Order: sequence, then C-alpha cells, then structure tokens
Amino acid sequence: MQVAFMISTISSTPIPTTAYTATPTRGNSVQHTATERDAAQTETAARIRELRATDRRVRAHEAAHLAAAGALARSGANFTMVRGPDGRSYAVGGEVSLDVSPGRSPEETLAKAQQIRAAALAPADPSTQDFAVAAQAAQMAQQAQQEATAGGASETITERGTHEKIASALADFETREPAGTRIDLFS
Repeated sequence: MQVAFMISTISSTPIPTTAYTATPTRGNSVQHTATERDAAQTETAARIRELRATDRRVRAHEAAHLAAAGALARSGANFTMVRGPDGRSYAVGGEVSLDVSPGRSPEETLAKAQQIRAAALAPADPSTQDFAVAAQAAQMAQQAQQEATAGGASETITERGTHEKIASALADFETREPAGTRIDLFS
C-alpha cells in the first residue's frame, strides 16, 4: 500500500496564445504598434514570473516531504509540468509516494506512522491532501497503540521503550570493570 502527497497549485491564469495583436494596414501588410507589443511583452513577463514562483514553491514543498520521509519515500518527487510562453517547463504540481505498509510489530508501525505524519506536515504550507495523509497516519498510530495494548502490554509503547533503554544501560553499567583496573595512555 502506498500514498502520494500532492500539492495542487495549477495556476488559473491561462497561458497567452498570442504575443501581440496585429493591425492590418494598406497593401495587406500587418503593422504592430509599439504599445501592443509592450503590453504583450509585459503580460508574458508577468506569466513567466508567476510560473517561476509556482515552480519554486512546488519544488520546495515536495523537497520538504522527501526530507522528512527519509527511507519511507519510494522514489523522488514526481512533478506535473507546463510549458511557459518562453518554451521552458515549469512544475505546477507534485507528489511523493511513501511506503505506508504496517511494520513487523506495533512498535514499528507506530514509529512509521509518526514519520508519515511528520512527512505529510513537513512543508510550510501543507495542502488538503497533506492533511488527509496526516490524519490517516494518526489513525494508523492509534491502531498500532491499541494492538500493542491488546497484546498484553499494560504500558504504552513509549514507556516500554524507555524502560528497555534504562534496563539496557543498567546492565551495561553492571558489567563494566571496576574503575582503576585499566589505564589508557595517550601520547
């Protein structure tokens, strides 16, 4: 099972199909006025600026998902591209696919769910889809917590992990050699 994070930032501003208008004159020749050309160039430049800003925002958004997802990311980001009036391609949407399969244990599933939620909410501007994925991850975490509790554990997974770490540290401490039995010399 996998889920995709998506940002939907496809601009509603149409790409101009003509750069400027033509005015017929005598002799069937076409004359373009300077103001018409300037207006068309200004419109085209504004559209390119808008596409560049959207491209940067989409790429940053998906990079945040990837950074937080870590090993759960199935691949790099996939982008929805449009061609601008300058002939270049710009990202206007994107998605990152994640591994959302349950872990081998409730503890592993809980850790995975927490990482999925963090990845979903990593961008500065989470989309509606991102919030939906975060909600699914929270549900996954809750189910893992219930499975761990139903399995006979009376403490939460977090408490159990803390107790295990303390017990391990205590065992390491007790097996150490008494102080003063070894001397390390550094030259």
